[in-house]
Amino acid sequence: MLLPKAHELAAYTLEAQHPLTRTWVDDTARLDLLAQQHEIDVLLATDLSIAAKRARRFAADAPPEELLNRWVGVNNDLNAMVSIRYEGEDPQKPFVDATPLSHPLSAEDVPSLCRAAQDIYGPLQPRYLRLWSSERYGWIQDSGPDKRFMAAQLKSLRRGTGLRLPTDLVLTSARSMENYAKVQRAYDAVRATHPNHSQQSAPQSFDDLNETLEAGLLFNVMVDGTWAGYAAAMSGGGTLGLPAYVVQELILTPEFRGRGYGPHLTTLLARALPDRESILLGTIHADNRGAIQAAIAAGRIDVGGWIQIPLR
Repeated sequence: MLLPKAHELAAYTLEAQHPLTRTWVDDTARLDLLAQQHEIDVLLATDLSIAAKRARRFAADAPPEELLNRWVGVNNDLNAMVSIRYEGEDPQKPFVDATPLSHPLSAEDVPSLCRAAQDIYGPLQPRYLRLWSSERYGWIQDSGPDKRFMAAQLKSLRRGTGLRLPTDLVLTSARSMENYAKVQRAYDAVRATHPNHSQQSAPQSFDDLNETLEAGLLFNVMVDGTWAGYAAAMSGGGTLGLPAYVVQELILTPEFRGRGYGPHLTTLLARALPDRESILLGTIHADNRGAIQAAIAAGRIDVGGWIQIPLR
């Protein structure tokens, strides 16, 4: 089957996006951003040297061609770009991603997609099939949770939650990473309180957060002059085809939790980011209901996400 070009894949991806986001950005500009992302999908479907490197990293016994992306006919009216991925870059956690699809996902497509995933990548023993949909989580029976994309335009977030902004709560530009150890301890406390969410609650790495510092996008959360956490974002490079800042960190230390500050952090971060015409976007695991509710309270919207279908 003829491999589509990146712009063709972008058109399929755009069609699957949440309708509200289609009002935020002109389709032409969004297609260009999506095409840039899909260039890597085309490369991973054709470059055996990259496949060989991936085989050495993740599946030493597999021929390199087994790790190539594939554009396949799934059923009579559906084609899919399937790829083998590894959760957290862990060779013990393979899964198959099927994105994009030649039309938006329907529940009727799932059995055919699962068969295709097993037929192509079965020897690599993938644990699940990952699919994208702009529908609410849970609309496909027996699907498992994955990350949801919570987004909103900065101009709406800057208006605030409708609640009075606490006068003791401010953001200041960070000048160093001196408080990183406190962030790690804050996440340790969250995991201790919610052990079932340990995989969904982890700090950004020191290097990643330091990158936000160097970009001038790492902010100290201050309460009455006392350091209380971090807020950070980075330019998202067109995530979902949107010119967006991607949230890297929104964390309060334990002693400042439970005071109602959470939603206001998004307001303050939106006001601190320099490109006022952009979008704020972040991923939250579907199981992390507290974080999702806080994002909604701050004005962000669930614009879609991944689901997992177990492969047996």
